[in-house]
Amino acid sequence: MSKLSQRVANIAPSMTLAMSARAAELKAAGENVISFGVGEPDFNTPAHIIQAAKDALDKGYTKYVAASGLPALKKAVCKKFKDDNNLEYQPSQIVISNGAKHSIFNAVFATIDPGDEVIIPSPYWLTYPEVVKCCGGVPVYVTTTRESGFKMSAEQFEAAITPKTKMLIFNTPGNPTGAVYSEEEIRAIAAVCEKHDILVLADEIYEKLIYGGEKHFSIASVSPKMMDLTITVNGVSKSYAMTGWRLGYLGASPEIAKAIGSFQSHATSNVNTMTQYATLAALEGPIKPMEEMVKAFAARRNKMMEILDGLKDIGLDYVKPEGAFYVMLLCDKFYGKSYEGKVIRGSMDLTEMLLDHAKVALTPGICFGDDECIRLSYALSMEDMVEGLNRIADFLRKVK
Repeated sequence: MSKLSQRVANIAPSMTLAMSARAAELKAAGENVISFGVGEPDFNTPAHIIQAAKDALDKGYTKYVAASGLPALKKAVCKKFKDDNNLEYQPSQIVISNGAKHSIFNAVFATIDPGDEVIIPSPYWLTYPEVVKCCGGVPVYVTTTRESGFKMSAEQFEAAITPKTKMLIFNTPGNPTGAVYSEEEIRAIAAVCEKHDILVLADEIYEKLIYGGEKHFSIASVSPKMMDLTITVNGVSKSYAMTGWRLGYLGASPEIAKAIGSFQSHATSNVNTMTQYATLAALEGPIKPMEEMVKAFAARRNKMMEILDGLKDIGLDYVKPEGAFYVMLLCDKFYGKSYEGKVIRGSMDLTEMLLDHAKVALTPGICFGDDECIRLSYALSMEDMVEGLNRIADFLRKVK
């Protein structure tokens, strides 16, 4: 008899773990490995945010607070939602959690019963389907294409709905694609949700990281009904370079927010108190450090696209990203070819070869539901990025 629960036994191991372990081994052995796999800003948390955490410690703010969050922070999140997203939440509708990933888990756990179907556009962030399965739900994938910019249409969405459909997980700007849905596209998807009474988990963690003139639009702002149907998830990890601080938040209908707060009170209690004070400083403090970070990402994005545009003659292509800090590299033209007698059968083979022979670490697209791609992050220095892209190009020129 297995000593593991069926819930845990059904979770797929991360296919990136072996790749990350091998990259770490090479670095430990003295190899100069350039990593394009990282999903976090390579900037330090701004000084005023760090100081706020120190001040909280010095003031003795080290005790329990309400499980769903510090009242002052929940009020600040409400202001952020109003100012940035045109969403009118009350503090009782806000839950502060241990990172946006925790918020996502809480939202799915509170709303999905065994057998409920959850629609997930593909490519997707690899955690979404595992959370759904852990909560007893059934992931239903809608495959997007490079021609659509990896965006799901309202027609595709509606065609995937069945009597068992309960939720759509909607991520814009998107990981791993960098896709940003327009207001028109979002309104069309929202109309389908309203028609079929489908909940939406809106993951907006990358909302501040948009380039090229597109604007972020929150699906919950479409109408009062969409506001009621939507659980809006955000946090400070990406926009404020606070990945290790572990703080996310969500806004939801009073009923859902109350249920999530109750569950969290038993699961984790409150997020560590000094991080909540640091986040308060982030939301209420100067925005210039974050603006400078976005400018740096924009410059790297432009440089990466410039270099990739010059590599189309060797069979390399990509889908232009409008947000986040990722590019999906289209690599399927190399499948079936070989290097030193080894045939490239998919994205995992290609990333393993690039690590072994070019000393470049990337994330295979199969992790995100699209084996024809490899994800590149430009959350690394400009110098390393250029050198890494040159290494990739040099290796691919040797593939026959």
